[in-house]
Amino acid sequence: MTRWNLVISDDTNRAVRSYLARTGGKKGDLSRFVDRAVRQAIFWETLESVWRRNQHLSPREAQALADEAVMQARAGRS
Repeated sequence: MTRWNLVISDDTNRAVRSYLARTGGKKGDLSRFVDRAVRQAIFWETLESVWRRNQHLSPREAQALADEAVMQARAGRS
């Protein structure tokens, strides 16, 4: 585990802590909440990057590339 020191606005701090209190938050829930939020942000940023990178492809071309990648991944596990 790694510890972070973060600077968060007072409004965000109140909103998150109020949310956690309303949902029955317990010790460690703030860390789990931040961890989940960061993972979601990374996922969506990655997804948007892939969409931008492949926007020139037709749906058929994109599917063909995905199928090829899946076949290669499965072949690598065998």
